[in-house]
Amino acid sequence: MIARIDHVSLAVPDFDKAKIFFENLGAVAGVGAKDDTTKFYWQIFSLGDMSRIELISPTDKGSFLDGFMQSRGSGVHHITFQTYDLKQAIAKLDSMGIPYFGYNEYPGGVWKEIFIHPKHAFGVLIQIAEFNANDWLSPEVKMPDGQFQIEVKDGQIHLTLSHPGGGTATILLTKEQAKHLAQSLLSKI
Repeated sequence: MIARIDHVSLAVPDFDKAKIFFENLGAVAGVGAKDDTTKFYWQIFSLGDMSRIELISPTDKGSFLDGFMQSRGSGVHHITFQTYDLKQAIAKLDSMGIPYFGYNEYPGGVWKEIFIHPKHAFGVLIQIAEFNANDWLSPEVKMPDGQFQIEVKDGQIHLTLSHPGGGTATILLTKEQAKHLAQSLLSKI
C-alpha cells in the first residue's frame, strides 16, 4: 500500500527565511508552486541521502494554513506517503475502518491524494498520494538517463542507482563482480 515516505511538510510563516536556512544546510530547491485557491506557496527541497522536505507558507489572509499557524506557529504540518495505487490504498483504509478525507486529483492525474486526520493517526496529519516522483524533482538531483548509469573508471565499474526522492548511490564493482551480478539478475527471469 505505501511505497515510501516522500517528504515531511513544514509550515513556515516566512518562506524566504526558511528557504535560506535549509539551503545553508545543503538542501537543493526543487519544484514549487503558488496555490491561489487555498492561498499558500509550497516548494520541495532534496537533502543529503535522498530525503526531502516541503516548505509551505501562507500567501494571503484566508489561507488554509491560518488555523495551524495561529495555534502552532511553525512546525511539521504533515507527512506524505507515496503509493503506486491510490484506489488500492483507499480500499485498504476502508477495510481497516480508518477514515480519510480530501480526495483530490490534479488535471491529467499527475497527483492524486487523500488525507488521514491526526485524531486517527496518532497526532500526525498523513497525506497519501499517487504520483511519479521524478515529475517533482529539480534537474540537479535527477538522473539524466533513467534509473541507473554505468561508467568504467580506472578499471572499475561504477554502477550508480537513482532514488525516487532524488539523489544517487554508487557501487564500485570489479569485472568479476559485475559478471556475477549480471548472471544473478538474469537467473531470476
